[in-house]
Amino acid sequence: MSLLQACEPHAPQPVTVIENSSPVIEWRLATSWPKNLPGLGMASENFAQKVNRMSNGRLHISVYGAGELMPALSVFDGVSEGKVQMGHSASYYWKGKAPAAQFFSSIPFGLNAQQMNAWLYHGGGMELWQEVYQPFGIIPLAGGNTGMQMGGWFNRPINSIEDLSGLKMRLPGIGGEVLKQVGGVPVEELAGRELYGALKTGAIDAAEWVGPYNDLPLGLYQVAKFYYYPGWHEPGSNMEFMVNQQAFLALPDDLQQIIITAARAVNQDMLDDYTQGHIEALAILINQHNVQLKRFPEAVIAQLKSARDTVLYAEAEKDPMFKKVLKAYLENEKQVKRYFQYTENTFAEMTSS
Repeated sequence: MSLLQACEPHAPQPVTVIENSSPVIEWRLATSWPKNLPGLGMASENFAQKVNRMSNGRLHISVYGAGELMPALSVFDGVSEGKVQMGHSASYYWKGKAPAAQFFSSIPFGLNAQQMNAWLYHGGGMELWQEVYQPFGIIPLAGGNTGMQMGGWFNRPINSIEDLSGLKMRLPGIGGEVLKQVGGVPVEELAGRELYGALKTGAIDAAEWVGPYNDLPLGLYQVAKFYYYPGWHEPGSNMEFMVNQQAFLALPDDLQQIIITAARAVNQDMLDDYTQGHIEALAILINQHNVQLKRFPEAVIAQLKSARDTVLYAEAEKDPMFKKVLKAYLENEKQVKRYFQYTENTFAEMTSS
């Protein structure tokens, strides 16, 4: 049984507040997101509240937004080195340290949120994720999912694969490598708050962030003409809680289980929040801001899919762990997509208007 197998759910019970004289354990959690950003930024806040409540105040977690304790993309190192006990981020940011980590966020044309949860919790994915992070002294936990993303904001139409040649686009992870494979120029080191300015000045030609829920408040519709779909690069972007292994193992068993259970709850809650948030925000973008939605041409999608496979197999030759996870991921992906072909996919086709 995995160290991080979540507890079985039980029916809600009345909350009883118990006087507790045990010393309070203080933890710090650093995130890669602005403080209280809807969706991404609220996941850690919700997690900390759940842990505090379930532990009756014995474990108190203080949450810090990007830049408050460390730069947004230094969270992995912060947790690994014990500067903070926990972090919240996305695993594809750490491809330079552990290339296989990218599979546990999202890869182009890969698993959606439902499929990812099934693989992690019941298909062996979590055990592989733990193996990838073990050398760094980090225990990973699924920390929410943004669901299927949009394809991004573009300042020129994409009618053929040639239109991506030379295009500078904010696109991280394997998606960025796929863009590079077809002649584009991926730009990874841009935070969400920087995208508006970069698009406005022409520093980049296109950008993806998350989807309507987060894209709307950033005002990206004001500086880019076309909103493309679908998000081929991130069909279900899984977030992560990272826990310093030494700090985790120093906790009593009940607090360990509280952390695991709270993360599991937040993982589902974020997906639910994003699903409803995307629905409402997209309606505003279309009806109030006259955003032009455009679908990527089928020929472009087919060529991007082919480029994905080229990138994945090339990366596998460079890193044994990447190769191991790729094999497991693709075997699972094949089975999952076959099943969905007979179920969700067919149902969606039958009910689409």
